[in-house]
Amino acid sequence: MQPLLNAIAQMPYPTDAQRIFHGRGGRYPGCEQISLDAFPPVIVLTSFAAITEEQLTAVDQALLQRWQEIAPADQPLDWVFQSREPGSQGETRLMRGNVPEPHVVKENGAQYLVHVARGQNHGLFLDMAAGREWVRQQVLAHARPERMKVLNLFAYTCAFSVVAKLAGAGQVLNMDMSKGALATGQHNHQLNGVKAGASFAAHDIFSSWGKITRSGPYDLIVVDPPSYQKGSFIATKDYARLMRRLPDLLAPHGQVLLCLNAPELGTAFLREQMSEIAPELQFVERLANPAVFADVDEERSLKVLVYRAPGIQA
Repeated sequence: MQPLLNAIAQMPYPTDAQRIFHGRGGRYPGCEQISLDAFPPVIVLTSFAAITEEQLTAVDQALLQRWQEIAPADQPLDWVFQSREPGSQGETRLMRGNVPEPHVVKENGAQYLVHVARGQNHGLFLDMAAGREWVRQQVLAHARPERMKVLNLFAYTCAFSVVAKLAGAGQVLNMDMSKGALATGQHNHQLNGVKAGASFAAHDIFSSWGKITRSGPYDLIVVDPPSYQKGSFIATKDYARLMRRLPDLLAPHGQVLLCLNAPELGTAFLREQMSEIAPELQFVERLANPAVFADVDEERSLKVLVYRAPGIQA
């Protein structure tokens, strides 16, 4: 627990949504099941193992002391504890203060609606910050961003789309099976004033290739599926089905961002399949995760790979 308390004692006042302490990276013995996040103005402590009331009290006192040192006088400490102990139903407990409703956070100039007091997914995956920044940079660097077509598969709450539209992308198709997630995604576009040119389709991707193909070809495709979600996507059998479609969906020189957050599957899982299934797509790079998400084994951490389609044949 001491490494967590040390991180709290050194944390700056958070203005953007961000991870503060990443115990799950295995770099802090004794804290492997703990993470601490800022969804300003709320701090969220998550534990994937049992935690005692004494430990929670120690965290509370450390947060309170640090908050008094760094926060404006008119901003009280708001923090939430979420238990995700295996075998339990989970628990989310308001430890101090309040959670705003609606709760809107910022990241790199964009705004997102989050819900830290219910459910396990809060509406914005903090470890994907580098991926969102990469998308922003690609759109900004495009010669005619207003003509760009972007496909956002497994869009969730459409953060990639918000970033692309803020950077000037012309059209973005967001597709996800969850109507609720896409409704939040539409709200996110409204928050940022970028609803025009963004479309939202609550469909099963594997049953919607006709619609997807008709809206293409795409200059940029984001593929960010769950690693295992029964009835939706299982990486070990379904990722290959997606890869087969990519060459026909990409415009010349188009790029694809392949994402995978499965500790048991390394970079080789994606690269070997892409080499076999879509060899015409060139591997460009693996994006580095935000520094705070450093892991003792980067192959267990989030994998975000960039591939590029060839140009027009002379």
